[in-house]
Amino acid sequence: MSFERSSGILLHITSLPSHGGIGDLGPAAYEFADFLAAAKQRLWQVLPLSPTGYGNSPYAALSAFAGNPLLVSLEKLAEWGWIDVKRIAGLPGRSGNIHFDEVVETKMPLLVEAARNFLYQHNNEPKLAAQWTRFDDYCRMNATWLNDYAHYSMLRRKFGGAGWHEWPKEYAYRDTEALARLEKEHGEELAIEQVIQFAFDEQWSALRRYCAERDIRFIGDVAIFVNYDSADVWTHRDIFELNEDLSPIRVSGVPPDYFSETGQRWGNPLYRWDVLEERGFDWWVDRIRRSHSLYDVIRLDHFRGFEAYWSIPAEDDTAVNGEWIKAPGADLFAKLEETLGELPVIAEDLGLITPEVDALREQFKLPGMRILQFGFSNRGAHNYLPHRYEKNTVVYTGTHDNDTTRGWWENGASKIEKAAVQTYVNPGDEGVVWPLIRAASTSVADTCLFPLQDILELGSEARMNVPSRSGDNWGWRCPEGVLKPELAEKLGELTVVTDRDRVVEGEKEA
Repeated sequence: MSFERSSGILLHITSLPSHGGIGDLGPAAYEFADFLAAAKQRLWQVLPLSPTGYGNSPYAALSAFAGNPLLVSLEKLAEWGWIDVKRIAGLPGRSGNIHFDEVVETKMPLLVEAARNFLYQHNNEPKLAAQWTRFDDYCRMNATWLNDYAHYSMLRRKFGGAGWHEWPKEYAYRDTEALARLEKEHGEELAIEQVIQFAFDEQWSALRRYCAERDIRFIGDVAIFVNYDSADVWTHRDIFELNEDLSPIRVSGVPPDYFSETGQRWGNPLYRWDVLEERGFDWWVDRIRRSHSLYDVIRLDHFRGFEAYWSIPAEDDTAVNGEWIKAPGADLFAKLEETLGELPVIAEDLGLITPEVDALREQFKLPGMRILQFGFSNRGAHNYLPHRYEKNTVVYTGTHDNDTTRGWWENGASKIEKAAVQTYVNPGDEGVVWPLIRAASTSVADTCLFPLQDILELGSEARMNVPSRSGDNWGWRCPEGVLKPELAEKLGELTVVTDRDRVVEGEKEA
């Protein structure tokens, strides 16, 4: 579907300067929404909101449906009466990057304490009683995934963070009697997991309402694959390519290319698309329904995998021996439209894109992506330059996987790329970042998004993720106090003009 012409900022929730050492859904999120409104931005893009596993990557999630407990604001829980404000006074402040281990160690026990308080005190407080009614409704509406996630999360903690395939056999294979005993013996712990998920949804919904009142919509990422160690694979083993011993048969990745002689072995288990198709793609329908309840617009990561995916033998250490396998993307998207209606979806069509991938995207009228940093290396890269864009396009100066624009210019751009940038935007003494932002915002693309790091003209120290690096990613946080009115005014001057703006201006003139 086509989008109204608009612009916005890419900033993950964890990158907010919230109290507690990690960005969350508390006051800092509302402050950022106010900045977006002042800067006349109508879009806020976030990364997957799911609970993270190894490496703290939101793309290596423990669930495709659940929210990350670390995003729950303890300040908001204190306002609700779930926990005494004195209990959270000693948490890390709003400055500095995230130290994930420290955050987990200090924040999770407080979240559990607050959830337990809610469980046992909801009958004593009218405000909590009203929330309890909503909690009941929430559990009922999300029963298709919430109960299984609660079991998975509790068991993962019970066994020291081990993946589900390392649990005792009766739990790994989901023995009915073993799970029944678990519910009987650990009912409180399971309920606490559900309460924390309820708190996430309550806080996320409140933030969305606040943003909607300011004409701000959320774009959220949906990764095509899920983590092997996830509630999804543990619960739905039949829709993944697994051996009888529950190990993966074949895994995901991308083939060797200019950047890597051995390709990339991501390691996610692959779907049994034939099984999913026979079942009417029920799991995917549930997943997209859940995503659409969280976001106004969905960005499908690795869109090309819906046309064909790179299938690698699980025993291989590299992606060299993989092969392309066709996926039933057209049938899947047709089923999603039939069940859920026309969906606002962006196709992340980066990488090795074939005519068949383009045809799939165009069949469903999905906008593709263009990354401005990619446009200056050679003639073949010119499709990423603004004069080659089409309207149904989403343009970024860079994404969470790129260096910041300033970092790319200072540390990554070749002499050829720098010469091309000089010719294309003539940056002069201003520096390269804002001329490139203007080039993106004045293109014909319907949607224009800037990482906040580019708006702030930050260097490589502010990079969110280096894909080839196994650790030390995802930790950047926006410095406190930098989102000043003059910056909002500067950004607002570049606001992409929408048809609605023209109507309003016409009414003023009349």
